[in-house]
Amino acid sequence: MPILNGVSTGSLVSEPAQLSLIETARQTDANLALVKSTYEGSSSAENAKNLQHALASDARWTEAAGFPYAGTYIGFSAIATKVFARLETEWDNYRVDIEDYVAQGDKVFAFGTYSGTYVKTGKYFSARVAHLWKIHSGKIVSFEQFVDSHSVVNAM
Repeated sequence: MPILNGVSTGSLVSEPAQLSLIETARQTDANLALVKSTYEGSSSAENAKNLQHALASDARWTEAAGFPYAGTYIGFSAIATKVFARLETEWDNYRVDIEDYVAQGDKVFAFGTYSGTYVKTGKYFSARVAHLWKIHSGKIVSFEQFVDSHSVVNAM
């Protein structure tokens, strides 16, 4: 058993507590992997398929106030229609580049940069973004977007 400052670590944390910490760490890792799968596929189509599989049927997807597609959408079909279909048709090369993730328990934050060119104006934008994902029983139950929407709206 490991020793910390001359004291057995087994006496610092009970065995049930150690097992609970291990299980929490495993769950955090699984949640992180689930969220990463929605960004890090080999194509946008693969990411969309991974997202559809990962979402709970009643998942709540919230686009930030001030963002062009602001609102809360329930379920993959509404999200695909109200958000992704519009991003695909209204923008050239719209993308999110995730720089890193922070995960703890049932929450995962992904942060990075959105960019793209609005088709109607030909204007390019780049905006900082963070996404908060919540997972329950291996399914994504909510998504919340935090974004500098000013530069997105200016491109439109």
